[in-house]
Amino acid sequence: MSYKENFRRLFELRELALKGGGEERIKKQHEKGKLTARERVRLLLDEGSFVEMDMLVRHRTRDFGLEKQRVPGDGVVTGYGYIDGRLVFVFSQDFTVFGGSLSETFALKITKIMDQAMKVGAPVIGINDSGGARIQEGVRSLGGYAEIFLRNTLASGVVPQISAVMGPCAGGAVYSPAITDFVLMVKNTSYMFVTGPNVVKTVTHEEVTHEELGGAETHASKSGVNHVSCENDVECLQKIRKLISYLPSNYLEDPPKIESDDDPDRVDDFLDDFIPENPNQPYDMYEIIQTIIDRDSFFEIHADYAKNLIVGFARIDGYPVGIVANQPSYLAGVLDIDASVKGARFVRFCDAFNIPIITFEDVPGFLPGTNQEWGGIIRHGAKLLFAFSEATVPKITVIVRKAYGGAYDVMSSKHIRGDVNLAWPSAEIAVMGPKGAAEIIFKRDIALAEDPEAMLAQKEKEYREKFANPFLAAELGYIDEVIEPRFTRKRIVQALRMLENKVDSNPAKKHGNIPL
Repeated sequence: MSYKENFRRLFELRELALKGGGEERIKKQHEKGKLTARERVRLLLDEGSFVEMDMLVRHRTRDFGLEKQRVPGDGVVTGYGYIDGRLVFVFSQDFTVFGGSLSETFALKITKIMDQAMKVGAPVIGINDSGGARIQEGVRSLGGYAEIFLRNTLASGVVPQISAVMGPCAGGAVYSPAITDFVLMVKNTSYMFVTGPNVVKTVTHEEVTHEELGGAETHASKSGVNHVSCENDVECLQKIRKLISYLPSNYLEDPPKIESDDDPDRVDDFLDDFIPENPNQPYDMYEIIQTIIDRDSFFEIHADYAKNLIVGFARIDGYPVGIVANQPSYLAGVLDIDASVKGARFVRFCDAFNIPIITFEDVPGFLPGTNQEWGGIIRHGAKLLFAFSEATVPKITVIVRKAYGGAYDVMSSKHIRGDVNLAWPSAEIAVMGPKGAAEIIFKRDIALAEDPEAMLAQKEKEYREKFANPFLAAELGYIDEVIEPRFTRKRIVQALRMLENKVDSNPAKKHGNIPL
């Protein structure tokens, strides 16, 4: 074949690759409200920055007639590009080619960019829209999935990994997104499950739809698999771009600080009167968070899951930070199984990628009950304790109101290496609430009293006066300072600047054994 013929052949193959599964299948993709694989990559990355790799790769299967269907690219678009000028690697599965099914070569394309990302220290973004393993390839496609799972595991904690589920993701395919750091799903067009509705019906006789079993809202509110729900493909890609803006490219870098036009010394007077006089009256922790952080900088993670704990990214004085906060307006901000797991995963991510953690605390304890005890609240609660304890990033804690029992210890207390621990005058730091404590401590006195109710009220008042404030903890050095709430932002900024070059470490080991 001559030089000019090679040129012509190159253009032909490129044109075939760009067409994917053809105009008819692209049209069907659009009719479902979904973008194509290449459209998604273009919207995700800075304009004109995408460099494609392995465009001409084709599968090697000669069975079941597949030798006559060898589309260049083989159903996945891979390469690298930039988001806000920062390098990222991306793969985008193409549902128009063999239903996005994974073959051996499809997997090799993905593992190649993952290996490269590890070498150069850049995030990996996977766009999932696939019918699963390519059945005609048998064990070769299964081996391909395992190769991807291995890279996901080895890359964990080395470079950020983000999965966008923008179509079907079933069977073994779900485990790659599950290993990654964040999963985003699109409402009504994406789903994830190990076994589909038909298998569920056969085995358990349950009638359930794809959406009910594994849709975006199901995984956002019930399972916690989905970290961020999106209305459509465009919003999903925009949210990935925003998420990346808070993260370093790898574990050796600090997260990207930006110039903020929000005054670091801003004073918010209304916070002084924000906490209700009644200690049992709820309030919205979001108002405190939004007031203290840089304006409009909060990016929430797991917004619909375990709402009694708020986690997400924000900026303070331009610094990216991780926010962990109890939410008194939902289950009184108590820690339960789901909240503990949610918090632990988020804290460990922040620690892996050098993101300081700001904790806003108002926690009455762990949720009691047989469901919690039998479900393993001891083990799951220990995950959050383990995560905070092993974290070596800057840790700043503000006790806003209640800090009771073991939950006080768990929520980034001074005792587990909190760097700067502040309290508002409204803080209550004790083993338990005043009423319960009085009933135990003064049980005999109350029983012998002429008026047990009056005696209980008196003893409850005594306990409240002693512990329903932050001053004993401050006296002992467990709180670095009791501050006026209006100065909280300023004090956090000062702490972040002081801790900017913090160095801490854990004992030498292969790895810890978190109570999974």
